Amino acid sequence: MVRGAPAPDKALGQHFLSDPNILAKIVNASGVQPGEAVLEIGPGPGALTKALIGAGAHLTAIEADPRMVAHLNEELGGTLELIEGDALRTDYLALAEKAGGPMRLVANLPYNISGPLMALLLKERSAFKSMTLMFQREVAERIAAPPGGKERGKLSVMAQAFCKVKRVMRVPPGAFIPPPKVESAVIHLDILPEPVAPLEDEGMLWRAVAAGFGQRRKMLRNTLKPLLAGLPGEELFLEAGLKGTERAETLSVAEWIQLANVIAARELD
Repeated sequence: MVRGAPAPDKALGQHFLSDPNILAKIVNASGVQPGEAVLEIGPGPGALTKALIGAGAHLTAIEADPRMVAHLNEELGGTLELIEGDALRTDYLALAEKAGGPMRLVANLPYNISGPLMALLLKERSAFKSMTLMFQREVAERIAAPPGGKERGKLSVMAQAFCKVKRVMRVPPGAFIPPPKVESAVIHLDILPEPVAPLEDEGMLWRAVAAGFGQRRKMLRNTLKPLLAGLPGEELFLEAGLKGTERAETLSVAEWIQLANVIAARELD
């Protein structure tokens, strides 16, 4: 725990990473270079913040807890740009423009908002060169999951459509103060210049994947019915190289993109 920092707030689900070896590994995995623009979300008492500053990062941090903001200003004021605000309401594209271009994102994300926050970060991915993020292990495994397994979900498809995803390490509960009840894990995502396959309509991909995984035990011809209203479903699946009897987790990212492209094209007809 950083000396003099406010105590973790259970109501906010705060667990602060304190292991110096793991902090160093996260900074190393991020690839941060001296003078590079870096964004941290949820710095808390500032353990990772200090490690990033020590690596020479030109650092901006977003913190929602006013106690932590006061502490960071007192401890590190002048060495970073600190924004008091909600990560789910932040304009990351505007931050990148202010920074002069895409940033590296390095963060121990708040676990209670990690799903919707990850979706937002993917939608505004052009703000970033890369993202090195800690999640609850179950969420990290879901993001990195290949097709076919029960871990596969919406975030798996969307992250892998736009990023090269790499597992970095597992982090035990004892690395935090106080220890959480679950294991954590770090993943690194390099933002791709283009999606892994030609994509005609990104919004349609998000809609199709969300619908497909909304009732994952059902076949796609059933889960996608609301999206295909008025469209020839069987013909559409054939055009996409599918049968419609598949389930959401079995499709590759390229197959999801092809299906979204076909749906989008038919909607325009």
